[in-house]
Amino acid sequence: MTRPYSGTDFYCDVAIPDPGALRVVHQDERVLGFHHTRPFWEVHIVVVPKRHIGSLTTAGPEDEADLRALLAAVQRIARDVEQEHGAAAVLTNLGAYQDSKHLHVHVHAGARR
Repeated sequence: MTRPYSGTDFYCDVAIPDPGALRVVHQDERVLGFHHTRPFWEVHIVVVPKRHIGSLTTAGPEDEADLRALLAAVQRIARDVEQEHGAAAVLTNLGAYQDSKHLHVHVHAGARR
């Protein structure tokens, strides 16, 4: 995926509607996980709920099933990255640090690119 994007929710606008354009590592009815389209680290995977949730701090009780599914997918993906590369980090951004205004979790390992 190389086309430029200038919106505010890459995940709802591009990734979730067209996962075939991504290097998907996980997909089920609630969650999509894929290699970042512009990676910051040698291994950089993004995991998102398919239903729009703005961020970790805006999630509410109605989002519980999606959050549980998201965390289960993050756990599995992070375990796989840790086993393959010897380490993994898990990160989410909030507020001004969050470029795409859709809850997403980064799983990464290796040197920064």
